Amino acid sequence: MRAAVGLVLAATATAVHAVPAHADHERLPADRTLVPYVVEPGDTASGLAVRLGAWTAEVVSHNHLDRDGTLRVGQRIEVPVVGRSGGRTGGRTGGKDRGTTRTRMWQHPDPDREKVRRVIAGAARSHGVDPQLALAVAWQESGWQMGVVSSADAIGAMQVLPSTGRWMEQYAGRDLDLRRLGDNARAGVLLLDLLSRHTDRRAHKIGAYYQGLGAVREHGLYGETKPYVRNVVAIKRRLEAGRPLA
Repeated sequence: MRAAVGLVLAATATAVHAVPAHADHERLPADRTLVPYVVEPGDTASGLAVRLGAWTAEVVSHNHLDRDGTLRVGQRIEVPVVGRSGGRTGGRTGGKDRGTTRTRMWQHPDPDREKVRRVIAGAARSHGVDPQLALAVAWQESGWQMGVVSSADAIGAMQVLPSTGRWMEQYAGRDLDLRRLGDNARAGVLLLDLLSRHTDRRAHKIGAYYQGLGAVREHGLYGETKPYVRNVVAIKRRLEAGRPLA
């Protein structure tokens, strides 16, 4: 699964034009700021939520999109950006614990997603991979959900292809069952570790997870890969700040 899920805060909008006449202004919470936006190639409802700081479901419902949140290039929409001083913070704050340099890790209120978060973060630490990067990739890929399989047969929270799983078995030193959370997390983390050893550029490391290392080396980042990278970076920053996702 290649769509980001939920709420992540990032930059301000870059395109401001007229807004859709059918937008529903009455059902949104008071702390939302409506940001006009014209859809560009590669934009998705969830990707815009990531970049602008909105809830994907609100982007879809406010603009009366179909269930898949389909957007058309040139379409004029409004993004209900969550106010920075309000919104769904869950009562948690970022920063560092007193007397320690360890950054607090936000916990997801959904027990299943929280379990995914803990397992991926633990796998990342055990293999020397930045936990927030691994978590950001997993959120972008699946929204921290194990029970998802993409149209390309990518499996689980880290959306690992069976062929990639077999490749990662060489580094794990044992068979990996991608339908088990621990093995899925390990396969994805091992792949991130491998990619980091073969490229010094963060964007290429993230992009290679989506596009493939060979394709990145030969062609650079595809147009569809660039928003994927931007989304992962925005999610990672949100996590580092201790801010909640959906």
